[in-house]
Amino acid sequence: MSSLNWFEIPVSDMDRAVGFYEGLLGVELTRMDFAGVPHAVFPSAGVGGALVLDPDNRPSATGSLIYLDAGAGLDASVARVPELGGEPLTPIVDLGEQGRMAVLLDTEGNRVAVHSAA
Repeated sequence: MSSLNWFEIPVSDMDRAVGFYEGLLGVELTRMDFAGVPHAVFPSAGVGGALVLDPDNRPSATGSLIYLDAGAGLDASVARVPELGGEPLTPIVDLGEQGRMAVLLDTEGNRVAVHSAA
């Protein structure tokens, strides 16, 4: 059992945010509406999540920190952050047996992390 079953990353510009996350992770997000709220859903074989354009939720650099799986492409993902319009906040950190990670600021102003177990 996992304590996490869904996450949402608030955005203010869906096109810009989708471009950032697709470029960062090398994946394609699926756009859809849930209850009239635009979402862009991350591909998932387990815990799912989405970018959400909802006026009741605002991007934040001080809220919860979500770790996204960059797989073996962590170095390349972090290197692409500036060209995608984001900002690296930490260098890649070695976590020993838990892998490696880096924290960044996305195009919407959210603080997120990318992680690699390898």
